[in-house]
Amino acid sequence: MKNLLLTFVMASMAMTSSAQNLQKGDYGYLYCHMSDRGEYTAYAVSRDGYHYTDILGGNAIFDPKEHARIEGGTRDAYITRAYNGKGYLMVTTDMCVAKSHKWDNYGIDLLKSKDLIHWTSVTFDFRKGLSIFCDGATAPSPYKDWSAINRVWAPQIFWDPNYVWPNGDKGGYMVYYSMLNRPEEKYDRMYYSYADKDFQRITTPRLLFDWGYATIDCDINLLSDGKYHMLIKKEGGKPGIYTATSDHLTYGWGEPVDDDYVSFEGRKNCEGSSAFQLIGDSTWRVAYIQYSDQPKHYRICKADSHLRNFHDPVDIEGVTAPQHGSFMRITKKEYDRLMKLNKKK
Repeated sequence: MKNLLLTFVMASMAMTSSAQNLQKGDYGYLYCHMSDRGEYTAYAVSRDGYHYTDILGGNAIFDPKEHARIEGGTRDAYITRAYNGKGYLMVTTDMCVAKSHKWDNYGIDLLKSKDLIHWTSVTFDFRKGLSIFCDGATAPSPYKDWSAINRVWAPQIFWDPNYVWPNGDKGGYMVYYSMLNRPEEKYDRMYYSYADKDFQRITTPRLLFDWGYATIDCDINLLSDGKYHMLIKKEGGKPGIYTATSDHLTYGWGEPVDDDYVSFEGRKNCEGSSAFQLIGDSTWRVAYIQYSDQPKHYRICKADSHLRNFHDPVDIEGVTAPQHGSFMRITKKEYDRLMKLNKKK
């Protein structure tokens, strides 16, 4: 019995010291997403994780031009809580296909808020090169020519309490995303930077892994087994949404599991996966956009507690023009605050 208790305590300590976004909220869910009606960020809320109510009719929760200073569009919104529970963070792809008429972009936007409604932000234009990174003068550069960059896509956030800054401070947000610089690399690869606690500075990108083919739309979660589990879209090899694992957040990612992936969509194209757990449930839900049909379908399927054995896909309900986004559990106070916006329309 003592050995069992000791094992439990040690496991709990390991989980506490591991990188993990703060989870809070036992009342409902916020779906924060790019709208398929335009390149802006929208909200919808739910009590059960499947049936949602649009906030502001599915219109923009903020003016994308205010925060996306490169192209004026905020795509692929990822939202989470600040590490200390005091506020919220969001990252978006700074991109507007409607404006540029091409599937290229040049940077990302980091946003923060105290109330989910009012947001401040900084924009990083990667074409400017090492000067935009807080360690740019000393860190190794992945590129020779930053002005040739073609994509900085689908950033997400993971709080890492063990990251150590040069001045000795501990704790930072791992911001991970895919990049492409066509003259210097053959396909999109996953990179990461670290952002400071104030969410104002980021470090020079480092390669997260390279499996020899294009990968985008990475989503990382820490599971009860103490391992980091990744959902990712393979665009090379056999395309689709797959999973991979690692004992470490920033290295050690083995290639995806080939026989257990989101396979039930057949030849339909899927991307933008986002995993979340229902309140009080150890299993997972995986949401993604099935975009090859017209109209598109935003789907939620089930997975087991190990983020495996995907099954039972259904369409999300109640959301106007759902697209690539993320999910966060919320409290009743947060739910009510957002619903009040609908009364002010």
